[in-house]
Amino acid sequence: MKKDENGTRKQEVQGTIRISSRGIGFITAEEYPDTDIEIDPVYINTALHGDRVKVLIHPQTGTAKEGENMRGEVLEIIVRARQEFVGTLRKEGGIFFLDPESRRMYTDIAIPQDKLGKANVGDKAIVKITTWTDPKKPPLGEVIEVIGKAGNHETEMRAAALEKGFRLSFSPEVLRAADEIKRNAAEIFRKEEGARRDLRSLPTCTIDPADAKDFDDALSIVTLPNGDFEVGVHIADPSFYVKRGSPIDKEASRRATSVYLVDRTIPMLPEVLSNDLCSLNPNEDKLAFSAIFEMDKNANVKKRWFGRTIINSKKRFTYEDAQKTLDEKKGVFASELAILDSLSKKLGVKRSEAGALSFERDEVRFELDKDGKPIRIYKKPRLETNKLIEHFMVLANTEVAHFMASFNKRIEESFVYRVHTVPKEDKMREIINLMHALGYEVPRGKTDWTAKDVGKLLEAVKGQEHEQIIQMATIQAMAKAVYATKNIGHFGLSLSHYTHFTSPIRRYPDTMVHRMLGDVLQKKEIPDEELAEYEALSRYATEQEIAANEAEWASEKFKHSEYMKGHVGEIYDGTITGLMEKGIFVSVDETLSEGMVRLRDIKDDFYLLDETTFSIVGQKKKRKFSLGDKVKIKVKKVDVEKRLIDFEFV
Repeated sequence: MKKDENGTRKQEVQGTIRISSRGIGFITAEEYPDTDIEIDPVYINTALHGDRVKVLIHPQTGTAKEGENMRGEVLEIIVRARQEFVGTLRKEGGIFFLDPESRRMYTDIAIPQDKLGKANVGDKAIVKITTWTDPKKPPLGEVIEVIGKAGNHETEMRAAALEKGFRLSFSPEVLRAADEIKRNAAEIFRKEEGARRDLRSLPTCTIDPADAKDFDDALSIVTLPNGDFEVGVHIADPSFYVKRGSPIDKEASRRATSVYLVDRTIPMLPEVLSNDLCSLNPNEDKLAFSAIFEMDKNANVKKRWFGRTIINSKKRFTYEDAQKTLDEKKGVFASELAILDSLSKKLGVKRSEAGALSFERDEVRFELDKDGKPIRIYKKPRLETNKLIEHFMVLANTEVAHFMASFNKRIEESFVYRVHTVPKEDKMREIINLMHALGYEVPRGKTDWTAKDVGKLLEAVKGQEHEQIIQMATIQAMAKAVYATKNIGHFGLSLSHYTHFTSPIRRYPDTMVHRMLGDVLQKKEIPDEELAEYEALSRYATEQEIAANEAEWASEKFKHSEYMKGHVGEIYDGTITGLMEKGIFVSVDETLSEGMVRLRDIKDDFYLLDETTFSIVGQKKKRKFSLGDKVKIKVKKVDVEKRLIDFEFV
């Protein structure tokens, strides 16, 4: 802890401000890593979410005990995180305003008449803040791009990505560079043929979703004379084509990830690379980066080899196709898939015994008509072939991380890991209290949580009516996995070393891993300045991953509300997923569309939230609504623009 010359807490600190949906600011300063500095809205002084700020800690909290909450005020904006916002234009009192999409943007932006451009009321637009010095007045801005009419499918999909800062297209420079690589691909390939391990004769296949357009990974399997198996995990090799510092590389590092909206993919790499040259398309010779393992029948790894290869995938399976082949025990690669499935199941048992957590949450797909309107929402099937791919990808990621960490101290301390920290004790106490309230006998008072311990909690509710609720609460309790060069292990997977090696077409950290691994295998010295970049790029990639998830969630939320708008008055089975003082959150079992039953709409009693029992209780009749309860609901009304669905109990 930093102190001044008098031994008291330092009163002025710097940090990045996080703004909640209620407009309250929180800052974690390096001087006080164990506690947040809370900023009341009246003291935010024009700071916006993500800004780097200087903060004055208020004297009455500056001498608080270690770990206690501190309060403060923003003195100065050091660096603005962003100045452009997506929203809908409205007019009020003769003045135009932008209502921002972001829940963390707590103020509207006023737009002078001469800064409107061609925008009209009801349009979605990108507006740049031009002036903001008085926190008591809204910022002034100008329209820099009209996205389209609010509520239109194309407008809303574009807005979901643009709001999070993702470009929808590539610059001419990047596209020219990609086309140039494609034009020279045949010559590049000829030069590489003699330098790579040729694996084109191996029985190799890909297994992906039915709508996949780029194929990152392929599997091969060969039975060895000694009865062991040689399993190849073959990964697309875009880092070979995309050189560090090139226009494509700079753009890929800026994007850091592909974004998957309801109806489209916004790729990290131009499609001529992601869907064509680098993609492991069937019956095409491809350059790959392979991890090859000799495994015994119990899925123990006896030998491993990493290197650049040439492969040829003989079959493109969907998850459903591969599952059918496994179930019927016939068809192309039936015997190979059977061996891979057997080894996968044993890898799964090993992961489970080691304490790896397994969250099998339901996910949905949207079937859209020609105008983009949702006509059906259905749950994605979770098949054994999904797990098969997952287990071998985890194996490759783990083995690469172990190999790189053991190479030398310099590489170990600069490698790009995927890390996941232990959940905080107060969050675990909340889960224990919730499980007790739901009637489960679980021990209280535990403090040293391991992944195995959390796994036992989840095992206690497996197959029970509250399984999804406890899983969701546990996921929310745990910190998100991040990219970092400081290895703290992966709590959720119960692994000491983990990385991301298997998806370089859609994740930039995997590209960094490929580059480092390639240099190490060739015994190339990696320059200090390059190693120094990896930590900053890791942090940035984590931020972009979060932004991409939020864009994907926004596109889904729009389609859920749009779908339910066409089903007002219909009755569904649902599950209570959340409780607030003003209402009860319910998820439709069939579509996973979530909405709220407002307490004011339940007319048979006066209901209040009882936080000790995680329930809403009627004060006279004592009728109780608890987390996980199965209920019947009617769609009462839907506000598509605000993404709000109102239900009422039947």
